[in-house]
Amino acid sequence: MTRSSPHKLEKAEKLARELQSKGIRDERVLAAIACIPREVFVDEALADMAYLDRPLPIEAGQTISQPYTVARQTELLQLLPGDKVLEIGTGSGYQAAILCEMGAEVYSIERYRELHVQAKETLSKLGYTPHLFHGDGFEGLPDHAPYDKILITAAPEEIPPKLKAQLRIGGRMVLPLGGRERQLMTVVKRLSETHYSTTEHGDYIFVPMKKGTE
Repeated sequence: MTRSSPHKLEKAEKLARELQSKGIRDERVLAAIACIPREVFVDEALADMAYLDRPLPIEAGQTISQPYTVARQTELLQLLPGDKVLEIGTGSGYQAAILCEMGAEVYSIERYRELHVQAKETLSKLGYTPHLFHGDGFEGLPDHAPYDKILITAAPEEIPPKLKAQLRIGGRMVLPLGGRERQLMTVVKRLSETHYSTTEHGDYIFVPMKKGTE
């Protein structure tokens, strides 16, 4: 993979240590964060803020999630090398980079064409090769299903039924679930063709998940 300067990677390593101190335990998640130059995923004017544990604005009125949230969602996926992962909401591409760095086969869909094009360029420069699509996240990518893991990076008010159907039996979906007032990080496990279980893992704030494309 193409890497940033040693100075910038020192910042990434420091960020990983900070996240560990805040409770992230998955060593593979921390290792991925430590070697990805987060500043390339934000506007140059915000580069000095890239390693702060806070969300930052990106194009199309969206945000790049704060690093702790990225790490926590990834940790909850319980990712295994070689897992086939569907990401809903490519955004800047930072989360997709984490998944690729951890050895996943990544399929990612983005509703905003501007973000889709920019993420493809950024990830390519870093040497990552996820399968990127411009489309409606509520539809998923049924032609490539089933998926071992599904990660949603925007908040739907209910679990999208078409995405549940694209999860393999034994697979996990991680998403922030709820309306604007309250969202709960939720893990959905597919137990059989018709049965699922859910667990909740704390309050978060995400942009709402929207239908269609722009």
